[in-house]
Amino acid sequence: MTHVTSHTHPILPLARVSPSPHARLVVATPAQTPIPVLTSRCSTARAAMASISAAAKASAAFAHKQEFAATAPPPPQQQRASARSRPARAGRVRAVATPARAPRAPASTGSVKIPMTTTEKILARASERASLEPGENVWVDVDVLMTHDVCGPGTIGIFKQEFGEDAKVWDREKVVIIPDHYIFTSDERANRNVDILRDFCNEQKIKYFYDIKDLSDFRANPDYKGVCHIALAQEGHCRPGEVLLGTDSHTCNAGAFGQFATGIGNTDAGFVMGTGKALLKVPPTIRFILDGEMPPYLLAKDLILQIIGEISVSGATYKSMEFAGSTIESLTMEERMTLCNMVIEAGGKNGVVPADATTFKYLEGKTSVEYEPVYSDAQARFVSDYRFDVSKLEPVVAKPHSPDNRALARECKDVKIDRVYIGSCTGGKTEDFLAAAKVFLASGKKVKVPTFLVPATQKVWMDVYGLTVPGSDKTCAQIFEEAGCDTPASPNCGACLGGPRDTYARMNEPTVCVSTTNRNFPGRMGNKEGQIYLASPYTAAASALTGYVADPRDFLV
Repeated sequence: MTHVTSHTHPILPLARVSPSPHARLVVATPAQTPIPVLTSRCSTARAAMASISAAAKASAAFAHKQEFAATAPPPPQQQRASARSRPARAGRVRAVATPARAPRAPASTGSVKIPMTTTEKILARASERASLEPGENVWVDVDVLMTHDVCGPGTIGIFKQEFGEDAKVWDREKVVIIPDHYIFTSDERANRNVDILRDFCNEQKIKYFYDIKDLSDFRANPDYKGVCHIALAQEGHCRPGEVLLGTDSHTCNAGAFGQFATGIGNTDAGFVMGTGKALLKVPPTIRFILDGEMPPYLLAKDLILQIIGEISVSGATYKSMEFAGSTIESLTMEERMTLCNMVIEAGGKNGVVPADATTFKYLEGKTSVEYEPVYSDAQARFVSDYRFDVSKLEPVVAKPHSPDNRALARECKDVKIDRVYIGSCTGGKTEDFLAAAKVFLASGKKVKVPTFLVPATQKVWMDVYGLTVPGSDKTCAQIFEEAGCDTPASPNCGACLGGPRDTYARMNEPTVCVSTTNRNFPGRMGNKEGQIYLASPYTAAASALTGYVADPRDFLV
């Protein structure tokens, strides 16, 4: 049973969403009303920016009428020693303070007059403000702008239309362009999109363009990476404390690094491309505190499906979702990415995991850019807290046709399936394939339905063929072959969002699929009559072995 105490109105779940007995909710403030996204032409936008900046300097930040406080679990003390310090820019006012468990001298942190959450601090620093309140609209400096082959041509078109055919991007080293969605296809329009990206990057001398020319063998393209969200992480473009925007709703994946990351539209991206600035509304923050030892049959995909099922697909609309607790601290970076990747499925503006020693270790050797992490203050104000005892959770799935249509995997054991898909930015990382291989290895049996494997990036593909699965002397690829799975495909977004009809593993017929992807709306993976059950790699592999939606505990315990 979910316990609710409220000063205003509780968050009401959708009718079909059953509250979990393992979660406790405390609601504190009402939801903020979203404002329209900036879609004006360049001149209007510049005027708006000047007007808002002037108004911000002329007035003090407003305070909430309701006062409430929650104690934020700070990162461990040793994590501070690993953080790298970025020099302060001239004239910039920082709003940085360390958690109570890791105090610093006042000279290095300053005094905190208005407690803020991690998201509020990042946006305050990026807008050169001492403090921010949820609901404020501010112009922020963008650290990284990412676009890909689906939205890139539109973004480029708007940029040229508004700034001129000969205009230059604001910083050629901060624009990252990654072809990944519709790559291995004969569709002429899809191929043309990549050509448009290539021409633009050559013209602008974009430093980080991960091109692909030879579609017959992705390995012949050393610059090609694969799925943008995983490539951003692997190539060192994700850094604590920064602002990363992308023309893709799952850009929130990068919040795993303790940064503000969210998706924007082509119009906004075109403006950012020319100015390096974006107008953002500061979101209020919901905190999810997950404690307890992670059972050996659960993965982060189970956790985020549990959360979305708890609050519904609209439960975090235009809110930041901050993850904390001992379970979160124990997760790897790839598992943290899975959590943040799917906050958009709950309507979240962004997801964020506090940077710690795990984060800093992952970034070693990946970036030479200095960064400075920030953390929620002990008295930071949260809309609500959700608490989960992870040790008591079970494997779950999201039934068709919504990510919040949660059910226990064991409750769906009579659902016959036609195929299994393991891949995407959510479920196509190295650890996802290692998890699936672990189930196949434990079973020693062959799959009963076609099982498609699509590594997210070239690096993941190499890991599938090169890394030995713990507890054996075999690689993932060897185990997959012995289990009768399809040969791992070329790295790309694949069938996650349908794509052209010749896309590998696309659902061209009305089949039932268990998938490690992130959405299961009608037509999402192709056929509008198809049914998609979202699941963890453990559950997906177990289902492949039985031909039905299966509980991985049948093979792992």
